[in-house]
Amino acid sequence: MKTFYSIFFFISGLIFTFGQEAQIILEKKKLQARRLSSSIKLDGKLDEEVWKTAPIANHFFGFEPDNGKIEPDTLKTEVKILYDDHALYIAATLYDSQPNKILKEITERDNFGTADFFGVFINGFNDGQQEYSFFVSAANGQADCVRTSQQGEDFSWDAIWLSEVKITEQGWQVEMKIPYAAIRFSKSEKQVWGINFFREVRRLRYKYTWNKVDNRIGAFTQQAGLLEGIENIETPTRLFLIPYASYYLNSLPNEKGQGALKGGMDLKYGLTDAFTLDAVLIPDFGQTKFDNKILNLGPFEQVFNENRPFFTEGTDLFNKAGLFYSRRIGGAPSTYPDLSENEEVTEYPSSVKLLNALKVSGRTKGGLGVGVLNAVTEKTDVTVQNTLTNESRSVTVEPIANYNITVLDQRFNQNSSISLVNTNVTRDGEFRDANVSALAFDLNTKKNTYNANGAFKYSYVNEFGDLANKKGFVSELYLAETSGKIRYSIGGNYVSKDFDNNDLGVNFQTNYYSLSGNISYRILQPTQKMNSFRMNLNTYGQFNNNSNNLQEQSLNFNMSVTNKKNHAAGFNVTARMFDVYDYYDARVEGRYTVYPKYYNTSGWISTNYNNKFAFDINPWYGFAEQKGWWFSGVNISPRYRFNDRIMLIYNFNYGVDKNELGWIDRTATDIIYARRDKQTIENGLEGKYSINSRMNFKINFRHYWSFAENKSTYRLLENGKVEDFAYTTNKNSNLNLWNFDLSYSWWFAPGSQMSVLYRNNAADFNRTIDKNFSNNVKAIVNHEVLNHAFSISVRYFIDYNQAKHLVIKS
Repeated sequence: MKTFYSIFFFISGLIFTFGQEAQIILEKKKLQARRLSSSIKLDGKLDEEVWKTAPIANHFFGFEPDNGKIEPDTLKTEVKILYDDHALYIAATLYDSQPNKILKEITERDNFGTADFFGVFINGFNDGQQEYSFFVSAANGQADCVRTSQQGEDFSWDAIWLSEVKITEQGWQVEMKIPYAAIRFSKSEKQVWGINFFREVRRLRYKYTWNKVDNRIGAFTQQAGLLEGIENIETPTRLFLIPYASYYLNSLPNEKGQGALKGGMDLKYGLTDAFTLDAVLIPDFGQTKFDNKILNLGPFEQVFNENRPFFTEGTDLFNKAGLFYSRRIGGAPSTYPDLSENEEVTEYPSSVKLLNALKVSGRTKGGLGVGVLNAVTEKTDVTVQNTLTNESRSVTVEPIANYNITVLDQRFNQNSSISLVNTNVTRDGEFRDANVSALAFDLNTKKNTYNANGAFKYSYVNEFGDLANKKGFVSELYLAETSGKIRYSIGGNYVSKDFDNNDLGVNFQTNYYSLSGNISYRILQPTQKMNSFRMNLNTYGQFNNNSNNLQEQSLNFNMSVTNKKNHAAGFNVTARMFDVYDYYDARVEGRYTVYPKYYNTSGWISTNYNNKFAFDINPWYGFAEQKGWWFSGVNISPRYRFNDRIMLIYNFNYGVDKNELGWIDRTATDIIYARRDKQTIENGLEGKYSINSRMNFKINFRHYWSFAENKSTYRLLENGKVEDFAYTTNKNSNLNLWNFDLSYSWWFAPGSQMSVLYRNNAADFNRTIDKNFSNNVKAIVNHEVLNHAFSISVRYFIDYNQAKHLVIKS
């Protein structure tokens, strides 16, 4: 197998090295910006004389579905740019021969909804690597993001800028003011920026760009035009203060409500033209979205999305090499107390308190990106009580801890990068410390037709107490053709037994090597019946390092299509064609479970969201090559847009597994498995009412009920198979969850927000199963078990530049 592995990479290297590139010419349009000598009113009317004489960017190209086709006269677009010492001003006239059909749903920030929109992409260094994108909808909703060639779009990034929109008899108009503090650029006397403009006509699902973006290659950021004419501007002092004040009123079941007042501040400071310091002093994350927890019967923890703004905004640098999982910071304690007989922990916390956090990030003119993130969490103790004597003692389960990640990322050739990443966690005293480093690369040929990416990672863990320290590594390499109708990729990795980055990252499976491959076909231009079509064939195999046993294997085929009415559909077929040796489910080192072949198929339909009523449906069915073991389910999500202000989305999910084999317990001598029936019913509702683009009400609730009932029990044999075993302990599982959020958000000034939130939630896990659905709903939506919370938070954005000007005027 090792010989095969070497031959695999040798052949892959030859394919990559001698592959012929497609002859693609990247054109660069140019637009001259004109200096503004007098003030203008930002109202969307574009009636100032200076707008009438400014140079025009026009003749847009189709991006989707008619890639490269010139825009029709009925939907032509014209853009002009002015500038002064403080900001960039953009005016766009978006013609539409049917202005009464312009879609303009009102939504919250960073949500396009069902609306036409216009966008501008700015790259102040013109290096083809990172763009700052600003979008305005026909309802004057705003969205912004940072786009990189490696990470794609990051909409968690928010900037402070202004826009106004006006619907006219000829279409609609946009006027934007983007302060220089919102973007990054060099100190050059004469600026040359990369720039592109984007438009979507939502009712047609047609997208256009000013500079042609060829969909035969995937390098969107390298296909921008040029903005010239900006001269003698100074990079601003980027100092922003965001103080906040919050009030929380919490009421637990059968307890009197308690109020708490919190205050703190976020700080953003531009250390240089390219580098920014972000700091959270006394953080407040009380209004973040709830997690969609599930009944997790597997050997690995459930991984959640990050909802805290500090850890989502502008973190593309820190995601290099895949070492960073920010939910580790402030997550559950790293240890659990050793208990004597008759002792129990009275209350074990699900998280530890974050004391403060800061990050510094930016990129030099030479393309060197530098990122440093640091966070500190407080010491956390629990009380251990003897149930017989009532004596208690305090035990530290998490000492004061320091989390740090450092990244150096060098970009070159406008489309490639090499990164050096280090994460480390240092805990006070004799607790576990961890240090992980990685060297990663992402290389593209000059014309973006071939890609090679990979990494080498090394971990060192100084274990807690008397446990042995661990050293491990990962090596991985992936090669791909990234242009044309037919594309392919091949790759593999090797993970040593003791690699462990779980103190500040996520990696559950170790001690294996894997091989993977993919080939795909897509149409690049629409046909008479289809706007898009794509199909993929994927294969994956994973092998244990010690035994070379097959741990996981899959062969997958999937296809998707969008028709001329913009309804989409697809299907997926997956087969595991061999028995596999699972080295993780047994939860004992060196033991494994043999699982049989299985087959799964699923389909999906997503109707056009432009319609007032639309729906998504996703059914699935599968079975294993073992008598009676099958699984099926369906997800249905209808949505209805009553008008441009009100939208409701309902989500229903039903799943059933029959005679599934899985781990349930471990005794002193045996590993216990069971044949079990599982059932999951999930109901959710999302709704919004938008007064305007800056004032929104939202409702979000979720009820989740899932149970697993053990039918027969077994013990695991040394050969990975199971045999009948008498086991009487009740290890059934019944999880009942309820979450309800009702919120109001008002952006009362640029960057300043007031949020009001009412929340109630409840969770119940037990070993007794009640299969009556209504009984489970009544049990969880019950005042005796519900936790209630009401909060008001006000954040005010202070721009040093504006504050300075106000002081000077006064």
